[in-house]
Amino acid sequence: MLRRVLFAVFMLCSFALAQGKRPFTFEDMMALKRVGEPVVSPDGKWVAFSAVDVNLEENTRKPHLWIVPLAGGEARRLMMTGPGADRPRFSPDGKRLIFISNRDGGSQVWMTDFDTTQGILVGEPRKVTTISTEAGGAIWSPDGKYILFTSEVWPGCKHDACNKQKEEARAKSLVKATVFTRLFYRHWSSFNYGKRTHLFIVPAEGGEARDLTPGDNDVPPFSLGGQDLYAISPDGQEVAYTSNITERQAISTNNDVFIVPITGGPAKKISTSPGSDSTPQYSPDGRWIAWRMQVRDGYESDRFRLVIYDRKTGQIKNLTENFDRWVGSYVWAPDSTALYFSAEDQGNAPIYAVRVDGGEPKLWTGGHNDDLAISPDGKVLVFTRMSAQRPNEIYRIAYGAQESAALTNLNEGVFSQVHTSPPEPFWFTGAAKTKVQGFIVKPPSFDPKQKYPVKFLIHGGPQGAWGESWTYRWNAQLFAADGYMVVMINPRGSTGYGQRFIDEINGDWGGKAYQDLMRGLDYVVKTYPYVDGNRVCAMGASFGGYMANWMAGHTNRFKCFVSHDGMFNTESAYGSTEELWFPEWEFKGTPWNMRQLYRKLSPHNYVQNFKTPMLVVHGQLDYRLDVSEGFQLFTTLQRLKVPSKMLYFPDEGHWVLKPQNSRLWYKTVNEWVDQWLKPGDRGQATGNR
Repeated sequence: MLRRVLFAVFMLCSFALAQGKRPFTFEDMMALKRVGEPVVSPDGKWVAFSAVDVNLEENTRKPHLWIVPLAGGEARRLMMTGPGADRPRFSPDGKRLIFISNRDGGSQVWMTDFDTTQGILVGEPRKVTTISTEAGGAIWSPDGKYILFTSEVWPGCKHDACNKQKEEARAKSLVKATVFTRLFYRHWSSFNYGKRTHLFIVPAEGGEARDLTPGDNDVPPFSLGGQDLYAISPDGQEVAYTSNITERQAISTNNDVFIVPITGGPAKKISTSPGSDSTPQYSPDGRWIAWRMQVRDGYESDRFRLVIYDRKTGQIKNLTENFDRWVGSYVWAPDSTALYFSAEDQGNAPIYAVRVDGGEPKLWTGGHNDDLAISPDGKVLVFTRMSAQRPNEIYRIAYGAQESAALTNLNEGVFSQVHTSPPEPFWFTGAAKTKVQGFIVKPPSFDPKQKYPVKFLIHGGPQGAWGESWTYRWNAQLFAADGYMVVMINPRGSTGYGQRFIDEINGDWGGKAYQDLMRGLDYVVKTYPYVDGNRVCAMGASFGGYMANWMAGHTNRFKCFVSHDGMFNTESAYGSTEELWFPEWEFKGTPWNMRQLYRKLSPHNYVQNFKTPMLVVHGQLDYRLDVSEGFQLFTTLQRLKVPSKMLYFPDEGHWVLKPQNSRLWYKTVNEWVDQWLKPGDRGQATGNR
């Protein structure tokens, strides 16, 4: 059976290459349009979305607005909005469209009329907000009278003139020093100089914006993406939002859900969990507010449950108590009887349905899905779908149907010319006799009679996962294109395999996860004769960087390592990170009360065993894992005379995002791997250089 499967894959790859397809290149990846979340028009005819274009020469990424018929048809650019337009939202009557744009220099809310028959914009866009601290995240009130948006302001200011004065004074000041009096003085990739994100309300026709959430707290709190952390009630009288009001925000994940009258006034906390409560959404009939709930404070990777809050009784009901997966993006059914949500599962993210009156969630459709939306009549679900071979496109599925259909295919022009390989899943027995999943991606022109070197990818998190998903930062297709097998294992801590599997990495970073990875590599080398077990480079970022550092002190099996933004010294990393809840949960306390565990799991304590060549990558603006971790690692490698190189980005944070920096990253990483796994091929040009 295995031979037949391998032969079939070989024939498919050979057929693709016979059609003139070439290996995937970095330039191909940068030519892809990055499709955002879909928004369905109130009449159910149209789906609006944004798509980001990358310009390598200009070193920019700019979003544009697009439209496509919900029934199917050609996707079109909404040209009048111009470049830099993002986040489209239809008015309740569907005759207007708001979006966020920096078309006149700063990010503001803009509006334009919309022809519901032809699906086109009418007239010139007009600016709705003029706030000096800029605007984002805009949504309509259900009556169409107001627009709710976010802005980062100075908490003590009651009027925009005050904010403007403070901004100008800071910009003109010759003294840039700041006095910090509490933690969270920097976060992710920027310093916090005292400003806070607040929710504002403004008349739809423009005018003075009013701060709905004054005070010294972020509303909503920092987020790396996903659904909105706020919503307006169907009657337009109330706003639900997420905020963390604890005094110990650096060590607490206890976000809560609050409600406040849209006219302003005291806010009321309605969530009760000690963990994070976020992404509130009102049911269309106004009876319920749903949100995602975690139960453990300080643990950002606790299971996300879907709960509903009865606005009359105040009771909270958990709809997914026995569902052992993380609830992702979700949407209400228009009749308020059910919710649909995505959830990671074994390398995919299927869509499930759950009723508010009880019962277990039911699988609706497979694939790796996100960004759910629904037609007003409830008959069509719209969402984004990706795979390891294609980035996001917008899909639709009719209620009760099993098969979905693509609404957009913006990147066909690229993929019609290049070869990509599907990730082939496999299972093996990991540490403690636990079943663990991995994936292998074959190179173009794959020949099962040859032996191929291996790029062994280790994901970050550690609560993350490889699978049928697309990434621009660690792209398996790009890594395979130069004639490599790409092997990806989902060890302990990985998402999509149940909460116990996730929790088993807590306090055990160098234990079962390391064993899972090594046993997965053993399995691949033993099972696939075309994998060259003597030519393997282990590569990872964040936790993957930590694991590369850990492996360097515990095995000589690899020919090289790539350690990107990895933790090298657990104790110094604690003192230089920002979200202290992370190390305090993962290492079960602080370095002074859990010193033995910190030192046991710190790669720097095993440097006497370092011998394998290593490329170190780090960004100056990485405040999750400070750049000092990379400098310490590189200094140690150089003093030990271990072959090493460091790629330093003064203008990047935890992720390398600028297009030309990304090109340098892939070039440096691929050349480093070639140097140690393909020494005879050094200096040869490839499509990825």
